[in-house]
Amino acid sequence: MILNWKRRLVFWFGAICVGLVAILFAVACEQANDLYHKLIAISPYLPLLTTPLGFALIVVITRQFFPGSQGSGIPQTIASLDPKENQGIRNQVLSLRVTIGKIMLTIIGLFFGASVGREGPTVQIGASIMHSLGNLARFSRHDLEKGLILAGGAAGVAAAFNTPLAGIVFAIEEMGRSFEEHNSSTILMAVIIAGITSLALLGNYSYFGHTSESLAFGGEWSVVVICGIAGGFLGGAFSRVLIEVNKGLPGRMGAWMRAKPVAFAATCGLILALVGLASGNATYGSGYSEAKSLLNGNAALPESYGLLKMAATVVSYISGIPGGIMAPTLSAGAGFGANIAHFFTSVPAGATIILGMVAYFAGVTQAPITAFVIVMEMTDNHEMILPLMAAAFIAKACSRLVCPTPLFLTLAQNFVGYHLSSESVHDSHKKY
Repeated sequence: MILNWKRRLVFWFGAICVGLVAILFAVACEQANDLYHKLIAISPYLPLLTTPLGFALIVVITRQFFPGSQGSGIPQTIASLDPKENQGIRNQVLSLRVTIGKIMLTIIGLFFGASVGREGPTVQIGASIMHSLGNLARFSRHDLEKGLILAGGAAGVAAAFNTPLAGIVFAIEEMGRSFEEHNSSTILMAVIIAGITSLALLGNYSYFGHTSESLAFGGEWSVVVICGIAGGFLGGAFSRVLIEVNKGLPGRMGAWMRAKPVAFAATCGLILALVGLASGNATYGSGYSEAKSLLNGNAALPESYGLLKMAATVVSYISGIPGGIMAPTLSAGAGFGANIAHFFTSVPAGATIILGMVAYFAGVTQAPITAFVIVMEMTDNHEMILPLMAAAFIAKACSRLVCPTPLFLTLAQNFVGYHLSSESVHDSHKKY
């Protein structure tokens, strides 16, 4: 009985901590993004200098002081749950040192214009906080795997987006593919407490505000199919590129990337700055304000915004700096939806934009339930649930034709394989 109460207290206290850290992280990221936009207001050509230098600096700091903080944070968290891995991966990617690095370097990345989001990193941060508290409480390995880490990651999504249902679904669909039923109450309670913490401090808000668009059943549903197909193929292509680069490119390019990671990061920064110039400075940062302006119908963005945002996110991710892809993916999806809306003038533009968001997000993640739940909650629109569900599942089917395996799971498996092979080489050197 005492042990059960000890566990509950750890989960509850951890969920409060995750909520507080997620809020502070969000505020800091917004401040960094605002500062960068003030910088480029001085001259749109400044990123040609500052962004390459910033990316190079971040990679140096990451490799020297915070190894394991690279990437979005979701594959690393999934890798920590892999039953074949040893304790080394978990202690590496879920350490408080990596958490501090993830927070600091993501903020710096946004300050230098990286097309990254804070939501993926918040998943790793939430899991790290719960993992550390579990170590202090001396919980068993099973409890850490199936309770604390899953609950921390789910609470991170819930607090970052203010979407409690999406947090639960994300934990089950994306992180907990070997999910066990008896953990449901654990995750549910952590998500609720993290959500309450966010609600108490920030109020009841929707991430993208409120939209009231709906879609009548019938001829208008053709836009659902088009958005699903387009978002699926584009999202699958995006994921395929990240997976192939993560595995390592062949030839001279791959050798140069491995031998000169700082120079490669600086080159990515320069490419990002050029993409930013082509977009009229619209592709820097998470893309939150751009997506919201598209939904509100007052955006002044180029027609190519979706493709340019997609390219900016690819470049930012493969550069090796910390940062997530969730918010940039939603923003690019909004851009694709706006493009499709031009061909369906009888359908409310806001409805098509929402469908573009969910379809592209589902195409990238191949997690359709998470996709339509998170977009539904972020836009506070329950009228669109059936069209969103349909678009998400169509997108997943199309995405699998381009990218047969889910992005985050594949990156997690690559991470585990790389870590284990590195340990094998290290052990052989010690032996001989």
